[in-house]
This record gives sequence, structure tokens and C-alpha cells, in this order.
Amino acid sequence: MKQSLIIIKVGGKIVEESVSLASFLKDFAHTEGYKVLVHGGGRSATKLSEKLGIESKMVDGRRITDKQTLDVVTMVYGGLVNKNIVAGLQALGVNALGLTGADMNIIESVKRPIKEVDYGYVGDVKHVNAQIVASLIQQGIVPIVAPLTHDGAGSMLNTNADTIASELAKSLSTYFDITLVYCFEKNGVLSDEMDDNSVIPLITPSLFNKYVHQGIIKGGMIPKLENAFQAIQAGVSKVVITNATAIGKDAGTVVLTD
Repeated sequence: MKQSLIIIKVGGKIVEESVSLASFLKDFAHTEGYKVLVHGGGRSATKLSEKLGIESKMVDGRRITDKQTLDVVTMVYGGLVNKNIVAGLQALGVNALGLTGADMNIIESVKRPIKEVDYGYVGDVKHVNAQIVASLIQQGIVPIVAPLTHDGAGSMLNTNADTIASELAKSLSTYFDITLVYCFEKNGVLSDEMDDNSVIPLITPSLFNKYVHQGIIKGGMIPKLENAFQAIQAGVSKVVITNATAIGKDAGTVVLTD
């Protein structure tokens, strides 16, 4: 029987504000068993870009990453945000290790081809070295993964954190029984953006298509759910979308196949 592993992706202001980060890290530290944390940091990257006079450009919630922006996100994601999380977890007795995809070649990507939009230095995951990541986990090390990968030819690439969490979950499902949890500020996938209690408890592909058609699910939630479905289809046992304060609780939206 495979041992259980929980992969938690957290982003938004939760990891970028000291009070919410401290609260989240305490909950994460108390999560039993094997675990991995994947984090974002987009707000901090945008703030630093503004200070440096670099314009932040977004298309459908995805950051356009030119060379200057790549330098910023590498500093912010791989440095400031990642190491603050690692230091916070070490203080709580968690043997955390901060990683980007370039470290130990754990995640290699290809630069996204130019189609309707030129996203610049954005990576689409090509390969996850699941054996190395699994080895770290089995040694009692908790990987803290920044949303950065590399192309194998010397360049870092900005890569969506939800996608990294999903790709890690799919690859590690060979070694572990995986629960993938997407945490953010809301209580789950909502049927009414203005009502935090309007959580949709269960979403399947057919319900997803229905809600998208009705305009209930839109924006950044669409790629998040698409990643969730791909993970389930690739062997991940369970995907949950919930509030960062509800780790380990029976709350939020569960994603399943039809």
C-alpha cells in the first residue's frame, strides 16, 4: 500500500502578508504525514516591478514574462517568498527545503511557443524528476517549491504554480497516494462570487462545463479546475479547493471525475 502524501498549493496574499503567512504555516506544520508545499507570490512580484519601473502585463490571469520580469520573479519567488516560508517552517520544527525546478533538475520545462500571445519566458512543464523528489520526502524533508522551472539550457522559466502542483502530484502518484489541495482566500469554488458561503461542494467535468457555460465558473478558476481534472485522470486520488484556514478539515470543493 502506498503511503499518503498531501501536496498543498498556496498563493495570493496568504503567503505575502506576515499575519496570514504565520497562521498558514502553523496549520501546515501541524499537518501530519508526508507533505509538499507549492507557493505563488505574484502580488510581491508586481509590487517590486512597480518599484523598479517595470510594467506588469497580464493576459487571462497569466503574467507576460520578458527578461526584466523574469529577473524579478526569480528574485521574488525563488528568494524572498520561498526563503521566508522555509525560515518560518524551520522555526516550527519542519525540516523544509526550498526548491525551484532548476534545483536537482526536479522540473524541466520548454519555453511556451508563440501563438496568439507571446508569453515570453514562461515554461510549460516537460518533465518532473519524481524519483528525486520522492527520495527527499521519504528522508523526512519537506519540499517547498517556488513557481519557477528551467529549460535545461541555462534559462529559468516562470511557470504557473497551480500547474507545478498538478504536475508534481501526477508524477509522484507513482510513489504515493496523493491528495492535492489548492488553498486560497475563498472557501472553495463559489456559485456566487459575493457570497463566501455559496461553496459548490462537488465538481465533475460535466458540472464544470455547465458552470462555465452559465458564467458561474470563470477567470482564473477555469485553469485551476482544468489542472485538477488532469491530475485526477493521471492517478491523483483527490483534489480539494478550499480556504487556506481549512487545511485538514472537511471543507471546500472536491473535484472528481464523472
